[in-house]
Amino acid sequence: MSQEFLDTIENRTYDEIQVGDSASLTRTLRPEDIQMFAIISGDMNPTHVDPEYARSSQFREVVGHGMWGAMLFSNILGTQFPGPGTVYVGQNLHFDRVVRIGDTLTATVTCTRKFDHNDHILFDCRCTNQDGELVISGTAEVIAPTEKIKRMKVALPEIKLSATKTARYEHLLEITAGLAPIAMAVVHPCDAESLKGALLARDRGLIDPTLVGPEKRIRALAEELGLSLYGCKFLDVPHSHAAAESGVALAREGLVEALMKGSLHTDELMSEVVDKATGLRTDRRISHVFMMDVPTYPRPLLITDAAVNVAPDLPTKVDIVQNAIDLARMLKIAEPKVALLAAVETVNAKMPATLDAAALCKMADRGQIQGGILDGPLAFDNAISVVAARTKGIKSAVAGQADILLVPDIESGNMLAKQLEYLADALAAGIVLGARVPIVLTSRADSAQTRTASTAIAVVMAHCKRGTCK
Repeated sequence: MSQEFLDTIENRTYDEIQVGDSASLTRTLRPEDIQMFAIISGDMNPTHVDPEYARSSQFREVVGHGMWGAMLFSNILGTQFPGPGTVYVGQNLHFDRVVRIGDTLTATVTCTRKFDHNDHILFDCRCTNQDGELVISGTAEVIAPTEKIKRMKVALPEIKLSATKTARYEHLLEITAGLAPIAMAVVHPCDAESLKGALLARDRGLIDPTLVGPEKRIRALAEELGLSLYGCKFLDVPHSHAAAESGVALAREGLVEALMKGSLHTDELMSEVVDKATGLRTDRRISHVFMMDVPTYPRPLLITDAAVNVAPDLPTKVDIVQNAIDLARMLKIAEPKVALLAAVETVNAKMPATLDAAALCKMADRGQIQGGILDGPLAFDNAISVVAARTKGIKSAVAGQADILLVPDIESGNMLAKQLEYLADALAAGIVLGARVPIVLTSRADSAQTRTASTAIAVVMAHCKRGTCK
């Protein structure tokens, strides 16, 4: 078949069509076909779009919409038989049998009658499934074109369907399946989203919260928002600085297993966490990881450090990488691939990020960084795109399939994470590592769901510390 034929569309005129002529089209019904039909039509019948409902209904599985099969007739009539210039006048269809995802349907239209006075044609319409069973039957009437038309096909935009943010959020929470709630101190939850986040995590069975802050103010906020404080403990302190100090003290004394930042500035909480005398420091440098679920990337993506270390030197980057590797392994990524980001893929003495990347790779080779595979320097495109890496001739076990991105500094990391969240609809969860307990550290602009997603990671970390992670 010539390329010209594939790229063009041509009709059959009224005079060229004879009674008995027919045309067929075969398609297999896919889940995305059902989703696309629901988006276009607004038909959100749970029999079609909700697998759980469909399984519990008389159908026992997700059922396709008969109208999807009917659109095959429109496809034939509008694009090939008669084709361009055809005007639909009417149709009368009967849906004889249920259509299910995975069914292969063959639609056939056959000319049964012609009307010379107005160029109308009546077609018999039949659609059968892969077993030859009749699915749809009926008739369609069109005005057939009288002039020959042959033209290039119109290029349609590519459409990609991805799981909604809510669905991806629910999937992330599955990492806590079977794990008991942990005791968590929520530091100064004095705005709507931070309080909602703590209570949503409580309701999802993730935490037993201790709300650290001005109790009267928190209770008034809960009443204003119509939120129940059932099961919450309180540590009443007058202001945010006291809340940070008291929350850290609870963790240091072993009374809680994790912290969650509320409506206070990151520096206010972290200055208490890193205090050498009263904080939560360990031998490891404290760092932050964003775990991103990006619809266009096939695996979770960990970005570090985008929130704590401003301009990390080489020793700090060693701890940042090791922290991220340890977290990835807790999240069941057996041998995480770490891309050490820079602006270029070659070592350049004038670009410190490339020198650090080369040193980190050699340190990993000699066992000074363990549990992951490191490569760098890599530009962002080479780290996440196999095509980009191959185009540039990069042979690497990491390039194009990174699990962890080590950024050069806090500015590049913060911009990268927020670009993915706001421009690529990524679901972001943020956690502080390297302290005695995991710390949920999110932006004050983050939603309650984002805070809860971050809490799920803290739950896994707390159980791994206990030795009870799955």
